[in-house]
Amino acid sequence: MSNFFSPIIGISTGDPNGIGIEVILKSLEKINFIGKFTPVIFSNYNLIEEQKRIFNVNCEIIPINNIENLSRNSVNVFNINNKDFDIEFGKSNSDGGEISRLSLRLAVEFLKNSMIDGLVTGPINKNNIQNNDFNFKGHTDFLDSCFNGQALMFMVSSEIKIALLTEHIPIDKVVGEITTELIKTRIKLVESSLKNDFNINKPKIAVLSINPHVGDGGVIGKHDDIILSPTIQEVSKSGIDISGPFASDSFFGTNMYKSFDATIASYHDQGLIPFKTLTFGNGVNFTAGLDIVRTSPDHGTAYDIAGKNIANPSSFSSAILEALNIIKNRKKN
Repeated sequence: MSNFFSPIIGISTGDPNGIGIEVILKSLEKINFIGKFTPVIFSNYNLIEEQKRIFNVNCEIIPINNIENLSRNSVNVFNINNKDFDIEFGKSNSDGGEISRLSLRLAVEFLKNSMIDGLVTGPINKNNIQNNDFNFKGHTDFLDSCFNGQALMFMVSSEIKIALLTEHIPIDKVVGEITTELIKTRIKLVESSLKNDFNINKPKIAVLSINPHVGDGGVIGKHDDIILSPTIQEVSKSGIDISGPFASDSFFGTNMYKSFDATIASYHDQGLIPFKTLTFGNGVNFTAGLDIVRTSPDHGTAYDIAGKNIANPSSFSSAILEALNIIKNRKKN
């Protein structure tokens, strides 16, 4: 394990035909990391050099094949292979998926063995990364299978933090997935993360309703009255400051979210639409609930702008800085 005051941050590239490597390199050029942390990109070294040239990024890149040979003042690239890679910006193909998969798997192995202190992941294509040995909906599911704890997708920024009861599942399966046990577990995970990862001693948490207008007394559904409300009341008796359920439209429309340290949405779009509307470009996807630290930017591969040298690195920069803050807070707590 590295010195706490200069942690080693591993970086997986995601799909090299998207904007991942561009925003990684621009972030490392932008952030004055020397003396604060040591970056290690897990990738094909020639691929990183080529994209550095394409995007005219001014930072020193050092190839390494042994984590002991890190350069503390440079961007290290742990070479995953020496294969030639033909960049096809904006296209999803199996070669891009292979680089994504190899990069992520190797970075996770180093994280498992405490050879890096945290992981920041570039955006993957959830389709082309699949193969016989990788069958996961995304980073969160994969990491949940690799580490101790229970993974929670936690979208965070300085302005708002949103967790989810259900994540990447079809809308018609949401209600069936929301159980008393799930609600209790997610609330406890959020409270623990706010305390240990964000140093909030007495967090206030809100929960959004399953149905519009909290079901309007059963007119638009009884799920909130039967499952959500009683569970929230039960959890609140244990000492957790939890409130809800709230109708999501008025909750965000009246800025009520600003009165809470975190909000738990019932399903993906209920939470992610307001989060990205308020924070896009600066938000961070944090995998809470595990015994490791992993963050990522709040955007995807952005094939439509890949290779055009216009991708904004702000969210990836925020992901690096958030990972560093969480590492420090966990050490402190």
